[in-house]
Amino acid sequence: MRNIKLVLEYDGTHYHGWQIQPNLPTIQGVVEDAIGQLTHSSIQLIGAGRTDSGVHAEGQVANFQTNSLIPIAAFQSGTNTFLPSDVVVLEASEVDTDFHARFSAISRYYRYTILNRSYPSALLHRTCHHVSSKINVEIANQICKCLIGKHDFSSFQKTGSDRTNPVCVFYKAFCHTRDDFILFEFEAESFLRGMVRAIVGTILKCIKDSNCNISDATTQFLSIVDARDRSLAGPSVPANGLSLVKVKYSE
Repeated sequence: MRNIKLVLEYDGTHYHGWQIQPNLPTIQGVVEDAIGQLTHSSIQLIGAGRTDSGVHAEGQVANFQTNSLIPIAAFQSGTNTFLPSDVVVLEASEVDTDFHARFSAISRYYRYTILNRSYPSALLHRTCHHVSSKINVEIANQICKCLIGKHDFSSFQKTGSDRTNPVCVFYKAFCHTRDDFILFEFEAESFLRGMVRAIVGTILKCIKDSNCNISDATTQFLSIVDARDRSLAGPSVPANGLSLVKVKYSE
């Protein structure tokens, strides 16, 4: 059996997340169907991150095993032939049999994008969340620093999640501006379901509740983390601003 690794880019707007669901369009479903048409056999695709409904990816990683003798280059060009225009295979490579897109990953990198101006964008509304009121980036960035390290993130886990261990290790967490956009950048060993959207929503809540007082906002955020109670955190921001940027593996 050959083990094939894919790097995928997709616009998640019209999909019900990564994982296959009966009678609903999913990223895993359309990619498996495309590879099936290419190889004339069924395969099981493993993804590095199970992105939720409406979430995008710039560098999702997946792998599958196959007996097909198709040249490796054809797994990119050939699969793209059978995919819809909002899902693209960026790279294809043959990897060791023990490579597993999910369990071999050492970190995931997500970005949440906010368009922070008085009016929205007709062209970019699928890939960013519009907030008309001014966001204090200095305070947001200070709060992000509180995430670095190993913590119990129960306060940001989506209700109904089946993950029993809510502890995650954050390597990077910061925000910055680019023109009218505010970008929240997060790299962690793993993420809880709905975690990034809940964190960004809570940061915005703490800035607003504190009336832009940096000390009060940071203290409130830390108290929410320590409480390990989702009901105390802020509402999740919409899915359209979130993208899985990159998945890292050991060399």
